[in-house]
Amino acid sequence: MTPQESRLNPSGTPSSRTELDREAEEVTLAVMAASRVLVAISARALASTDDSLTLPQLRALVVLDTCGPVKLAAMAATLGVNPSTALRMVERLESVGLIDRKTNPDNRREVILRLTPTGRDLVERVLADRRTEIRALVQQLPAETRAALVPALKALAEAADEMAMDPFDEVRRIAGLIDDPLNPAPPDAPQGGRRRPRDRTT
Repeated sequence: MTPQESRLNPSGTPSSRTELDREAEEVTLAVMAASRVLVAISARALASTDDSLTLPQLRALVVLDTCGPVKLAAMAATLGVNPSTALRMVERLESVGLIDRKTNPDNRREVILRLTPTGRDLVERVLADRRTEIRALVQQLPAETRAALVPALKALAEAADEMAMDPFDEVRRIAGLIDDPLNPAPPDAPQGGRRRPRDRTT
């Protein structure tokens, strides 16, 4: 019997509040350690593709790749930075040909951001490199450990959804997703843009 199993009652749940808190803390520390590993993997994948970019800049590119054209204000809200910081980031990414910035023809006070083909290609390569390294890491685990990870990670993702932790919720909330003026949505398309957000994270 493992230490974790010894703390469970016959129903399979922690036998006391203190044990529940201790177990939650153990899980929290494990998730934080795993997140550090994933951040390091993302950093290596980015460095192998373009070592002049930072992880926050990559996240901005992933937002555009996931959500399609967005307003500058929505980009800032999603990244958790003020608009002036987001603008400086956009200017940097635009200068190297990764982002296209245009004035919204429907509202001249708004700026529309979208990935250039070069930017989209960079995102695809970084995410592919990250996926390859994660796969190699997972393959080192024993089969029973890999099998146990799947339901646990799915449950964690579902819990995050229930807590409204989707990083792109703010884009949707403030109507940051927009129709591409060069590729407008059909009349029956969902409100907020032609493209449905894809499942991409950094």
